Amino acid sequence: MQVRVHGAVLELVEGDITVQDTEAIVNAANNSLLGGGGVDGAIHRAGGPQILAECRQLGGCATGDAKITTGGRLKARYVIHTVGPVYWREGASGQPSCWPAPIGVAWKWRSENGVGSVAFPSISTGAYGYPLEEAAPSPCGSVIDTLAGQKQAAIELVRFVLYGRPAYQVYERALSRLVRKEG
Repeated sequence: MQVRVHGAVLELVEGDITVQDTEAIVNAANNSLLGGGGVDGAIHRAGGPQILAECRQLGGCATGDAKITTGGRLKARYVIHTVGPVYWREGASGQPSCWPAPIGVAWKWRSENGVGSVAFPSISTGAYGYPLEEAAPSPCGSVIDTLAGQKQAAIELVRFVLYGRPAYQVYERALSRLVRKEG
């Protein structure tokens, strides 16, 4: 699925974030930034030791914040590491949303380093336990809101890379609802 939002392309694809040809990818990291499972582990394995070496210099990352490293051996030149909120079965944790931070880093790097495309995974919906149906509207809405606030087309492409058909379908429904609401 692909839609135009305020001069930019917002698209959903099913696939592997480590092979994306965007200028930056977002890592669903843990607080240490030293690698882990899921998306985080896959990015560290594919990107090689350079990413880990840079992460060691960053001193970790708070939930809701974001930090950036080079992409190592990845196609993407940069990795934006963010820590999503942990979901408890009784309900949301009350931790801050992770979406504004990586979007803000991408916009800042656009002006400083020419980064015009970024790919996001579905943050917090794996090991951190957020149900996809509950989680999907937040990143889609945050990206649409940020694109709407652009004075010029700072970011030309925002891609959500979703692992598996079920995740893709949930994001597709969420994005369709939001686009209808905007339109």
